Parts: sequence; structure tokens; C-alpha cells
Amino acid sequence: MGLIELLVLLVIAAICGGLGQSLAGYTAGGCVISILVGIMGAYIGLAIARSLQLPEILPLQIGGSSFPILWAIIGSAVLSAILGLLSRIMRGRRL
Repeated sequence: MGLIELLVLLVIAAICGGLGQSLAGYTAGGCVISILVGIMGAYIGLAIARSLQLPEILPLQIGGSSFPILWAIIGSAVLSAILGLLSRIMRGRRL
């Protein structure tokens, strides 16, 4: 995977992470956090899909690798919801 493919993958991960955070109603930070949430969301979404034996929907081929767009958005939303819940719990303990 070359530099261009990596940059395209990071931009797509940021978009998926941002969409997932918007769906969950919790944003943890800026663009870098959206990229991390998008990449981790892709892994979480694929794990959910594989455990439920669901197909990979909307895969995007980048540099010989497949990036599951829909599962990345779903996984990002799940991850953001969990982060938002943990954030509320931690703020409640400090007060």
C-alpha cells in the first residue's frame, strides 16, 4: 500500500468515524479522533457482522485491502455511544 492509498484510507476512515459519531450523538475530538474511531469502528463493525454471520456491505477496495464502509459507520456509532456513556459515568463520579 502506497502513500496515496494510505491517505485515501485515512480520509475515508475519518468520514466514517465522523458519521458514526454524529449518529451516536457524542464527539470525542477532532479529525484525528474521527480517524481513530473510524478505523476502530471498522474492526468492531466487522466483528459484529461476522458474529451475526452478515455479509460485508459496501466494501471499498483500496490498495488491495477492503474497507467496509457500512460496518465502519455502524461500529463507529457503537464505539462512540460506549465512549459517551463512559464519559457520563466518569463525570458523575467526579461531582
